[in-house]
Amino acid sequence: MSERPESAGPDPDDTFDEFAELVEEETRRDPDLAVIEAGSRTLRTQGGGPQAEVPARPVDPEVDKALREVEAELATRWGETKLEPSVSRISALMDVLGEPQRAYPSIHITGTNGKTSTARMIEALLGAFELRTGRYTSPHVQSVTERISLDGAPVSAERFIETYQDIKPYVEMVDSRQEYRLSFFEVLTGMAYAAFADAPVDVAVVEVGMGGSWDATNVIDGSVAVVTPIDLDHTDRLGDTPAEIATEKAGVIKRDATVIMAQQPVDAAQVLLKKAVEVDATVAREGLEFGVVARQIAVGGQVVTLRGLGGEYPEVYLPLHGAHQAHNAAVALAAVEAFFGIGSEHARPLDIDTVRKAFAAVASPGRLEVVRRSPTVVLDAAHNPAGARAAAGAIGEAFEFTRLIGVVGASGDKNVRGLLEAFEPVFAEVVVTQNSSHRAMDADELAAVAVEVFGEDRVQVEPRLPDALEAAITLAEEEGEFAGGGVLVTGSVITVGEARLLLRRG
Repeated sequence: MSERPESAGPDPDDTFDEFAELVEEETRRDPDLAVIEAGSRTLRTQGGGPQAEVPARPVDPEVDKALREVEAELATRWGETKLEPSVSRISALMDVLGEPQRAYPSIHITGTNGKTSTARMIEALLGAFELRTGRYTSPHVQSVTERISLDGAPVSAERFIETYQDIKPYVEMVDSRQEYRLSFFEVLTGMAYAAFADAPVDVAVVEVGMGGSWDATNVIDGSVAVVTPIDLDHTDRLGDTPAEIATEKAGVIKRDATVIMAQQPVDAAQVLLKKAVEVDATVAREGLEFGVVARQIAVGGQVVTLRGLGGEYPEVYLPLHGAHQAHNAAVALAAVEAFFGIGSEHARPLDIDTVRKAFAAVASPGRLEVVRRSPTVVLDAAHNPAGARAAAGAIGEAFEFTRLIGVVGASGDKNVRGLLEAFEPVFAEVVVTQNSSHRAMDADELAAVAVEVFGEDRVQVEPRLPDALEAAITLAEEEGEFAGGGVLVTGSVITVGEARLLLRRG
């Protein structure tokens, strides 16, 4: 490999042993919670440009110890990939907690891709209009505390710990009465709803974990239900067609709600519309009642003109890349308009200056996020074919790479071939690796699929993520200092989270 330039920062190999030791210390915890956060003490390569902030480990050793104890207890519960489709346990928890989820109105978000970015945009818009917000999203990129946000920022470690301790006796009470203990996700959902009621918030923005009808979040009555684009993912649990998946996701549509529906496959749209009719919900459809009027590439993102339920919003700067993010913005805007009664009670548009200010401040970590320059390294959490197609299209549009190297680490339960096929036209070469999650696909197995898609000459195998990043950066540097080589790290939120820690300075 060629020598790393000084601008690249310390060599990942120099500190990998420390990273491995920190991971080893956490073996009793769920790797999805532990390994990424362990890495927060080994941040090492300088990134480029402004970054979305995500929480690192607490500086106070006592707080850090207490947070680790909470994480360890959460890790003893069913993980997010082990499900028993029922809301009975979370309903029981809400009952003993005094129904905190009824203390505020909610905007409920389901779909396959774009949920977290859309949630962040909705949160930014509501906050700009001086509403206190609570946001619950999943999975996290670096820290479990990211999942619960108040006023646009993740709750502090202290507040996370306090919330867990507050509801712990009630969790144990419910555990003792149920056939199965509350899962990791169910406990976090209970924590979020309790934290929002305690704040208190004016409105909660809630992303489903998976599906809709039996998702743990579905004990709220969202006055606005948002459905981002539906595609094939989690087919073993949700169904093999967009229509089957839509049937489960339609469970978030409640009686008399307003449904903000992104562009959907025809069969999925039919299912959603049928459910809306059954519960007398009002539907606003992207491309008809609202949508993207125009968009153009801009430095650091794009400028869009959006048509909302109350009128047109021209020249809105969005510091995110890709057509899919423009569509997410249109959905978010319509959802906030619907929350304020635009389209049902009145037709006045939102204040354009406030809308522009809100969108200009949006960040979405791990979504076409630039974390390094010379060569440019971009992170994107695409983990299914639809997400990969969106990322591949966006990176070609937003970056002028003459040679793009992919670093791919995927989960074994995903459509890996479809993901790789989506990236094949844009990757000159691909370095396959694996993250530290127990769900990670073995690097050699992933390489076998990659060779079938890319050909043997375009595939390199580096089981350790630090080695994979180093190899990809070296390949990109072969273009020369002033050429257009770049790296895209993708395949899993976990891979992106670990890479983010490895590539950014603490």
